[in-house]
Amino acid sequence: MKASEVKRGNVIEHNNAIYQVRDIERSAPTARGGNVTFRFTLYSVPGGQKLDLSLRADDDLREVDMVRRAATFSYMDGDNYVFMDNEDYTQYLLSPDMLGDAAGYVTEGLEGCYVAVIDEQPVALQLPPTVTLEVVDTAPELKGATATKRPKPAKLSTGIEIQVPEYVTNGEKILVSTITGEFSGRA
Repeated sequence: MKASEVKRGNVIEHNNAIYQVRDIERSAPTARGGNVTFRFTLYSVPGGQKLDLSLRADDDLREVDMVRRAATFSYMDGDNYVFMDNEDYTQYLLSPDMLGDAAGYVTEGLEGCYVAVIDEQPVALQLPPTVTLEVVDTAPELKGATATKRPKPAKLSTGIEIQVPEYVTNGEKILVSTITGEFSGRA
């Protein structure tokens, strides 16, 4: 596959590592005879390490078949997360390394996930855009302290901490964006 044919979302191999293409920037030089170059923003699978790669249009890349399987979080097996395939009930064991920061959003029975599978091996997890988490520890609202609503830190049931509006209380279920890691409303 030529660099010029690569599309966003493709999974490619580079230097014996596997990456998903998140962004592509094409630059055509104005001088005659100049080569068109493509700047790829890649993220390693698993792990999500960012890599910027510049290639000429005719450079070869090997595309890797990555399958996305809809799955639901099932249970913990030691430190590993077990997700069950929604269609054929295959169980995928994902290590904490494969999840990275996503681990802070995984709760019992979490649906809407996708497990990325390469050569029948699970390699990464894609979360739903928002998840419902419970606030376990946050300061009480200060009544009439100020007219401006300042956010306050709140510890959530999975152990992560985010900023929430002052009116949020302990025991409340809230929606958290898995993309930005921010509060996105009451559940």
